[in-house]
Amino acid sequence: MMIGVRYGEALRRTHHHLASAHIRMAFQLPRVGSKTDPLRLAVLISGSGSGMAALLRYQSKGVCHVTSIVISNVEGVEGLSKAQAAGVEAVALPHIDYEQRIDHEKELHALLQESNIEAIVLSGYMRLLTPWFVEKWEGRLINIHPSLLPLFPGAHAHRDALAAGATISGCTVHFVDTGVDSGEIIAQGEIPVLPGDDVESLQERVKMVEHILYPQAIDAFAEGEFRTD
Repeated sequence: MMIGVRYGEALRRTHHHLASAHIRMAFQLPRVGSKTDPLRLAVLISGSGSGMAALLRYQSKGVCHVTSIVISNVEGVEGLSKAQAAGVEAVALPHIDYEQRIDHEKELHALLQESNIEAIVLSGYMRLLTPWFVEKWEGRLINIHPSLLPLFPGAHAHRDALAAGATISGCTVHFVDTGVDSGEIIAQGEIPVLPGDDVESLQERVKMVEHILYPQAIDAFAEGEFRTD
């Protein structure tokens, strides 16, 4: 499968390496990780954790970031079992146990602090985050979305892309802000939409791109490739 990669203002590719770029951002970025002292990540999931599992396989080679904990807002999902099998702490923090969204996020924030987490990776986390939480982690909170943002934000990106007759689709790695899939774009991977594609087939091919692009973008994020004014 041919995959096209393009980088936003936050990231550039030079001779197949992720190169530094200048970003106009006021929020706090994490420290720079190294192979001897990798950046400690939390991965937030809601389901099968296929992207999380791909990241764990990538990290097993020894890179500048490590997944210290995997947290799901849904109990009993397959992704938690995958994390445990890989020797990573896996915690269910079901949002349905809390009457208010912010109460759940306060518990999540406390758990992240207790685990000495330095940055958060959202990987199929199907829960909108409140401004209260985002503002505490902004600059240290990234997501991958299954469309070429700003096209088709929200929960039904594949359906919306097909309904619009898109001929190109893909995924976007971006910083999370208080909007819906509106944060600074880091990187995008493109694939063609094929004749006869439906939501399921397009989703599976986009996932293949996600599993390649996300770890590479996290490399650059953890290596300090971004800087503020």
